[in-house]
Amino acid sequence: MSPREYDETDVRVRPGRGSRPRTKTRPEHADAQEAMVVTVDRGRWGCVLGRDPARRVTAMRARELGRTPIVVGDDVDIVGDLSGRTDTLARIVRRGPRRTVLRRTADDTDPTERVFVANADQLLIVVALADPPPRAGLVERALIAAYAGGLVPILCLTKSDLAPAEPFTAQFADLDLTIVTAGRGDGIDEVGALLAGKVTALLGHSGVGKSTLVNRLVPEAERAIGTVTDVGKGRHTSTQSVALPLKFGGWVIDTPGIRSFGLAHIAADDVMMAFSDLAEAIADCPRGCGHMGPPADPECALDALTGPAAGRVSAARRLLTAMREG
Repeated sequence: MSPREYDETDVRVRPGRGSRPRTKTRPEHADAQEAMVVTVDRGRWGCVLGRDPARRVTAMRARELGRTPIVVGDDVDIVGDLSGRTDTLARIVRRGPRRTVLRRTADDTDPTERVFVANADQLLIVVALADPPPRAGLVERALIAAYAGGLVPILCLTKSDLAPAEPFTAQFADLDLTIVTAGRGDGIDEVGALLAGKVTALLGHSGVGKSTLVNRLVPEAERAIGTVTDVGKGRHTSTQSVALPLKFGGWVIDTPGIRSFGLAHIAADDVMMAFSDLAEAIADCPRGCGHMGPPADPECALDALTGPAAGRVSAARRLLTAMREG
């Protein structure tokens, strides 16, 4: 055969697109089962079916969800292999609506918010009375995040054997904030009663005794964390949240120790709406009112309140000041 002669073997025919029409219709997944996300680890989600701690499965995000964020506490629908056996993988096909969210930004200049716990009923703010000394700024910011996200805040004081609680707690007296102590010499029953039957997120700086508190509430916490986070792609790290079942009912979501708590995504109205009496009053404020009172907001309707409500105004304005000052 001369160099200029060819046959059919010399020609590569590109296959056509086929006759199957493309569609955007997605399966309904009517057989999907409800689950709660208890851990997240690099593209794998640990879930419990029907909130039963004994029915744990590992799941990935279905393609139709795209980049829909899924965090600890989210209610999801999952399909696929739900046996929970080693090396099996289910798929998350839907994320349910979020009743509450705990969110923050990297700092007060970063507009990008990050939800790191969903559907928690309460926020337990853990603060040590000494070693390290308590920081009112963290409590104020956590309170703001709780109020804006729909969670009920609770202040939990550790290391109560090293310092008295009153000097620190007095500054939050007008907020009607529930305060409990959980030092080494204190029982755990009072804290347990507040957490029973609820989903509670724990928040605190490193070193305040949060891990000790978790171990007292969930004695098998280390074993449970190792089991729940064994989702096929590596060991659990301290940079992720994890939900643990409580023996008296409910769940506790242990979050990593925080270094910063930005509130760039929260407006002044978000804080005031957490107080029913103040929420009614700000309806009479002029547009753009920052609710700080004179001289910044000379026509703020909150200045007309008297009695206990006036005390809450002062406390709420301290929260706003803490938010603005960073």
